[in-house]
Amino acid sequence: MAQKLNSINLVAPAFKGINTEDSPLQQDPSFAEIADNAVIDKRGRIATRKGHDVITTNKTALGTATLRAIKEFKDDAGNTKVFSVGNNKILSGTTTLADETPGSYTISADNWKMVNFNDKIYFFQRSHEPLVYDNAGGSVIKLSAVSGAAGVTSAMYGNEVLAAYGRLWTADFGADKSTVYWSDLLIGHDWSGGTSGSIDISKVWPDGYDEIVSLAAHNGLLIIFGKHSIVVYEGAETPATMALSDTVAGVGCVDRDTVQHTGTDVLFLSHTGLKSFGRTIQEKSMPMANLSSSITKDIISLLQNETSFYRSVYSPEEGFYLLTFVNQNVTYCFDVRGTLENGSYRVTRWPGTGFTSYGRLENGKLYIGTTEGISEYSGYSDNGTKYRFKYYSPGLTFGDPSMLKRVKKIRPTLVGANSATVFLKWAYDFDTAYRTAEFTVGNQQPAFYNEGEYPAYSELSSYGISSTEVGGVVIVNKYLGELTSAPTTGSGGGALLNGDSYFNKTESVYYVYIAGSFTNLETLTPSSISEFTGGELTSRRAVNATGGGGVINIGLEADINGFALSLQEINVLVLKGKVL
Repeated sequence: MAQKLNSINLVAPAFKGINTEDSPLQQDPSFAEIADNAVIDKRGRIATRKGHDVITTNKTALGTATLRAIKEFKDDAGNTKVFSVGNNKILSGTTTLADETPGSYTISADNWKMVNFNDKIYFFQRSHEPLVYDNAGGSVIKLSAVSGAAGVTSAMYGNEVLAAYGRLWTADFGADKSTVYWSDLLIGHDWSGGTSGSIDISKVWPDGYDEIVSLAAHNGLLIIFGKHSIVVYEGAETPATMALSDTVAGVGCVDRDTVQHTGTDVLFLSHTGLKSFGRTIQEKSMPMANLSSSITKDIISLLQNETSFYRSVYSPEEGFYLLTFVNQNVTYCFDVRGTLENGSYRVTRWPGTGFTSYGRLENGKLYIGTTEGISEYSGYSDNGTKYRFKYYSPGLTFGDPSMLKRVKKIRPTLVGANSATVFLKWAYDFDTAYRTAEFTVGNQQPAFYNEGEYPAYSELSSYGISSTEVGGVVIVNKYLGELTSAPTTGSGGGALLNGDSYFNKTESVYYVYIAGSFTNLETLTPSSISEFTGGELTSRRAVNATGGGGVINIGLEADINGFALSLQEINVLVLKGKVL
């Protein structure tokens, strides 16, 4: 007597992001072992990240260097200008990168911090005199060259700068790691007159000694991040009378450029993972919440091996915080729209992107810096080049790791991914040699009333092939062109695929490739005509699987080149056998 197949659904796989900390046998199947080039979309599905489109057409001033920072300047009159840094130069523009470095000014590093303050943009970097630009002057100049400048000495050439509470604040100097300077009220070029001043916090470090890494402002507080501790002052609106409010020992900030203000909190990278300032202060007497607890060992390993620099950005439009380890060319994407039961963010990984800086514009656009100049985070290709989306499940035991399981069919439900080739993979008992089956997703474009009606043919739809009628000509999926004989190379550049089609000029006949041969489209029977279609293609393919074992890992990969892909669910048909 035949055994009954057990149907098991993985609903919203990877909804909780990557988990490389817990035992694979104890993990919730909503986690993923691998989630590369992915985000968690607004419907809670694992989906492909967007790509980047290079908008720079002339990068002569940048040369072969990379962009290390991007910042949009905007004054009260609405004038805007995008600045970037790289190749030991101050650059401006997007399509053409123009050199704005002041004459007779030598730059020896590209670790600039740029901030907007009182209709000007300021540039700070350790051991370099600060620079400033405003629209009235029209050029970048040294801070000491501003009319009325005072106190602009090497003592305040800081690596960190903060614009907050009507002043500029700077810290992290070459030989002084415990002093914070602030400018006069609303005067970013006056550091010795009016209400300007400084404070030495060397006596208040909770562990006796530390070094200032970064500054932040939040709810009237001045937050001073050290490498291994945090010092907080209240009343920073009047710095001459501000008072020590709190200190936190044992938690510090790794790098200035990992600090991001989200509007309601401040995120920063510590030596044990991503932290929240609000939770750190609230929970310092209790076990501290770690926003990256599902990948803690991965973060620590990357920190130990990072020899270059870090970059981060917060995007409320995309709902994520990106953290890039530049030397190791890997970015982690933290979904900030909510936390898991343990208080951590859902996280995915973007390997090999080549991203070296970020800049969020006031209109919400996200700019990305690379060796090619400035790109915009948009579309679904990396400047016309495909990238690989990967999902791999944790070890799936389906309730009993001791029982033999033979997977008979795997049925993923995909949304989008028009015309993509999908590779479905499975392995048993943690074997690293995955078995693979591939299939091609159909193609669908949105249709509108009285425009581009879509005739459906039963012979085509059974293979997931869609078609459209344009000007009385039926177009099917992947059109190969007008030819005089049947082509031998398909739209994917290799073997012919279901849905490949061409128009035979000699016979004046339109052919479509179905199940191993070309078929005259006129011999097919239209089963329906619809004036509307959904904007997204949903496909569900059944793949026959082989082999067996106690623990099952399932993976899905696809090359993304023009269309998004979301993984809705995976249905697994399993035949349970004897106890192993």
